[in-house]
Amino acid sequence: MTRRQRRMALVGVLVLGVGAAVALALSAFEENLLYFISPSEVVAGDAPADRAFRLGGMVEEGSVQRESQGLRVHFVLTDYAQRVPVAYDGILPDLFREGQGIVAKGHLDAEGVFVASEVLAKHDETYMPPEVADALKKAEGKAPAPQP
Repeated sequence: MTRRQRRMALVGVLVLGVGAAVALALSAFEENLLYFISPSEVVAGDAPADRAFRLGGMVEEGSVQRESQGLRVHFVLTDYAQRVPVAYDGILPDLFREGQGIVAKGHLDAEGVFVASEVLAKHDETYMPPEVADALKKAEGKAPAPQP
């Protein structure tokens, strides 16, 4: 093998190594990527079925139900156009309450219930996560008229 052929072989191996490293990095990034989905998108079937995602919206008034045994809590998240039932096992944040904007991380089960592994509540009265605010604005045009 000539010197030029050895150099070309070395360049080829380096290019393959860098390509493999980039492919592995992109694969790891894709696996750890969490999409934000609104309740309207979940009802429309746009939520990923095989992976975790973030669901954001407002906790519907009168929907919070705590099981008598254990820490399981059931509530409904809404963007004022659609509703998604949520189940969470654990201690909710201190700021969690009905009428509150939240973002929950989890997945959909076979019955269409969002099983949350983490619940995040907004930290003050004026802040709302940008994704939740955008989803609520989109849903405003689809929302039914308020009942008197």
